[in-house]
This record gives sequence, structure tokens and C-alpha cells, in this order.
Amino acid sequence: MATLVVVDDHPIWREAIARDLEGAGHRVLAAFGEGRAALEGIRSLRPDVAILDLQLPGLSGVAVLQGLGEDCPTAVLVLSASGESADVLEAIKAGARGYLVKSASPAELAEAVERVAAGDAVFTPGLAGLVLGEYRRLANTPEPDERPRLSERETEVLRLVAKGLGYKEIASRLTLSPRTVQNHVQHILAKLQLHNRAQLVRYAIEQGIDGD
Repeated sequence: MATLVVVDDHPIWREAIARDLEGAGHRVLAAFGEGRAALEGIRSLRPDVAILDLQLPGLSGVAVLQGLGEDCPTAVLVLSASGESADVLEAIKAGARGYLVKSASPAELAEAVERVAAGDAVFTPGLAGLVLGEYRRLANTPEPDERPRLSERETEVLRLVAKGLGYKEIASRLTLSPRTVQNHVQHILAKLQLHNRAQLVRYAIEQGIDGD
């Protein structure tokens, strides 16, 4: 069970999300309809996960993400009507750990909440590759000798992390144990001087490490 805050400016949609997630066994601490109240509420309540729309009065969803900063322990899952790569990219750069479009089913949302709470990066199917490719074209790629050196296996693990796969899925793909995959992820974090899987996803995007 995860503790949640729901942020959406449409009351009916907001209440439906809260109801569905509570029905899935999670605990909704509060729901907010505008950005500034959401920012203050998330900072105060410190839920495990915040479900955040991008289009909000007061402060936008991206502004809320930027206001929370990397020190906030709450993982943010964006739930937006927009599936445009520019919107997804902006949310990820601002610190979102996951991004779903509102066509997702209640079951998909509940699963995404569980995965985000566990540290995974989650995207609507088909969206991750689009965003990775777009960011690769836009990002300034550092010189090769400036990049920390990862082993071939570490690069494989990082590529699958960037695609949003969990430890068990990566372990199955690479014929490893989940514990070994977790160890690889910890070593990668240490090498890159990063703190969590969301930052790993952003690093992979910046470096053009995609699923090709």
C-alpha cells in the first residue's frame, strides 16, 4: 500500500482517481485542484507518490515538480491528457518518475503507482522510446572521454532501466537474478554519482542510451 496525493483540476476526474486507487488498496491522503496548494500539500504530507496533472491553475504541473526539487522524497507520476513528446520530456526533466496518459485503465494506473513507489520509471506503452529518441536529438552530448565508463553489462541494464522495466523483467531479459540486477543498478548509480532510478532514466536519455 502506498500513500498518495492526487492533483487534478477537474473535480469529477480527481475524485474518480482517488476512488480507484483506494479501491486498489492505496491510501489517498489528500486531493488538490490547483498547483500552489498541491506543492504545499505534497511538501507537508510527504506521500509516497503524487499523481499530478500538468494543466493546473496557479502553478503548472511542471512548476510543481520544479518546486519540489530532488530533495523531496515523494515520487511523482504525471497523469496527463497529453501524450506529446515535448510535454513528457519537460516533465521528466523537471523530476517526474513516471508519465501516463489519461487513457490508461484503473488497473494500469494502480500498477504504475506501485512501480513508481518501488523506484521504477514508468511510461505509457510506446511513449518511452519516442521520448528517448527525441531527447537524443535535442540534448547536448558530452565528449566520450567525459562520460563515466560503464561495462557492457551495466550499459545493457541501464538501457532496460531507461525503458521502464523493473528488476524482475530485466532479470528475465538478461538471464540474471533480480538481486544481481539490483546490484548492477547500485553500481551504476555509484559510478554516475546519481541517487535514484529516475535520475538514471534522465541520464540515459541525455546520453542517447535507448532500446535499439
